[in-house]
Amino acid sequence: MHQLPTSILLIIALAPLAGAVLAGFVGRRIGRSGSHWVTILGVGLSCVLSFYVLYQLVWGGASNYNHNLYTWFQIGKFNASVGFMIDRLSAMMMVVVSFVSLMVHVYTIGYMADEENYERFFSYIALFTFSMLMLVMSNNFMQLFFGWEAVGLVSYLLIGFYHKRPSAIFANLKAFLVNRVGDFGFVLGIAAVLYFLGTLDYQTAFDHAPSLVGKTLQITQGHTWDAATVIGILLFIGAMGKSAQVPLHVWLPDSMEGPTPISALIHAATMVTAGIFMVARMSPIFELSSTALSFIMVIGATGALFTGMIGIVQTDIKRVIAYSTLSQLGYMTVALGVSAYAGAVYHLMTHAFFKALLFLGAGSVIIAMHHEQDMRHMGGLRKYMPITYITMWVGSLALCGVPFFSGYYSKDAIIEAAGEAHRWGAGYAYFCVLFGALVTALYTFRLMHMTFHGKERFKVVDSHAQEGHGKDHHHKPGELAHPPKESPWVVTIPLIMLAIPSLLIGYFTVGPMLYGTWFGKAIHVQQAHNVLAEMATHYHGAFSKGLEGFAGWPFALVVLGFVITTYVYIFNPSMADRIKRVLKPVYIVLDRKFWFDEVYQAVFARGGVKLGRLFWKAGDTAMIDGAIDGSTGLVQRLASRMRRLQSGFLYHYAFAMILGLILLLGGFWWFGHV
Repeated sequence: MHQLPTSILLIIALAPLAGAVLAGFVGRRIGRSGSHWVTILGVGLSCVLSFYVLYQLVWGGASNYNHNLYTWFQIGKFNASVGFMIDRLSAMMMVVVSFVSLMVHVYTIGYMADEENYERFFSYIALFTFSMLMLVMSNNFMQLFFGWEAVGLVSYLLIGFYHKRPSAIFANLKAFLVNRVGDFGFVLGIAAVLYFLGTLDYQTAFDHAPSLVGKTLQITQGHTWDAATVIGILLFIGAMGKSAQVPLHVWLPDSMEGPTPISALIHAATMVTAGIFMVARMSPIFELSSTALSFIMVIGATGALFTGMIGIVQTDIKRVIAYSTLSQLGYMTVALGVSAYAGAVYHLMTHAFFKALLFLGAGSVIIAMHHEQDMRHMGGLRKYMPITYITMWVGSLALCGVPFFSGYYSKDAIIEAAGEAHRWGAGYAYFCVLFGALVTALYTFRLMHMTFHGKERFKVVDSHAQEGHGKDHHHKPGELAHPPKESPWVVTIPLIMLAIPSLLIGYFTVGPMLYGTWFGKAIHVQQAHNVLAEMATHYHGAFSKGLEGFAGWPFALVVLGFVITTYVYIFNPSMADRIKRVLKPVYIVLDRKFWFDEVYQAVFARGGVKLGRLFWKAGDTAMIDGAIDGSTGLVQRLASRMRRLQSGFLYHYAFAMILGLILLLGGFWWFGHV
């Protein structure tokens, strides 16, 4: 076995950073084409070398890489370093991140062609890629936290890219603040690791993790908590923010205010999956606490079902896919909670391809519809956009878990794992992920039918007939100046490249990655918790597994969802409004998103303002300003009275001197006799 070259790993991490720096600082000089070429070349080089690293680890006989490259600081026995841990888990993540990012970079050339700040956008997405690579390649908690915060910062910049739009500024601030809540727990979790295990290095912490058994921490008087449970829950709170788990999920749908390419990059393979990757990486710690794993499972199951239900009533094409992302992240989290870590990261991989495909396909539709995003003004687009139509159907079938598509192999395994688990809350989780299959089918097929099928609900207005309006004339919703048409090749090529793994990658990788020992020691599962090993005894190949899917409950629910949406949106479109009226209370609950935003706005936003006003009036104005103003007023009053003694008459001063002398002599006499 041989060692991976350090130089290659450095190039993988730093090539996107170099492109980001060039596009960001000299983008105006090298121009628009120069900016996209330097970033695409940087990310492309990183992608090619990531595939090379994965090949070397799987087939080339290379050993796992775990070395520190630079010591940032050392205080006593504690040190923070920059280093890489490259095993099959991180190599798989590197390939997924760099490949999806490369497709997004190419796609952006077409999508952002007419946008201002073109160079700045390419700089941001390349910097985002660098940050994510640093996160997944790190070998210590300090570097992990650097990448964790860096992706949060760049996502803030990208969500608010249209900085003149108030809704975009609100969305990026919301994302930033909600993620800070999760990051507070994450920092405390890292501090707890340092406190109990005495190190920030992954491997050392994992080797010492068994020592956590029996250790406790007293958080409140008279109540002790298991150390592994505290660490696990605190670290997962960080994942709840970054991976948008209930109740810290509210930022992700609003992040649709950013351009569509970044919606694909954030929601597919990068930022939102950081939490899933982190928990899988920390499996030696999480395996020590069934309490923490049950907590993770219940949170994930709740998100898998209830956030997906919100997607059923959305009319914005990007928001439907955003709520789909929330639901699928819930599936991954359930897999983590039942100790099926390989199932979680496997679904992360397959989801990255088909969800990026769906987002970029939605962007292609938005281009054709002249930036109209409301599905109620679409319909019948399949004859105008055949490539987008076919590729989005591939992504949709993969998302729904139709047998033999990539999403089936990962999603169905999570449902089965939840059913096999015996952990507290597993019954609730199984119900949520199973019923979630119907919910997924409802919002996915509804999107496809409303967008591509049925009658055309848009109107092409002859632009020459708009006399007197000029080129700045804005059409009403559903009015287009020109008929829709297929997007240019820089948009459709990434769709095709993402459709291929969305269709095929599950079939060729399910055996080793899900039911085998492909991840090796990168993932640690206690034998008593290993539901995937139990499921592997019934696995007889990818083809047989695909055939089994046709007889399972998930596929039956998918078919039911297809039948319902086809009847409602194709054969009887008026039925949708009737269902909405009959189920109005349910519709209101889903349309208001279970009132999470309203509660947060009333309790935390307005409550924070009122609390600040209270501190301002009672603390700053009454106490601080009162004390300062009061003392200055007292001095001023004393000074005004003392000033009257300065009359300017000589006999007044002589009288004062004589009186003072008498008082002085009287004082000496008094103290002398006492």
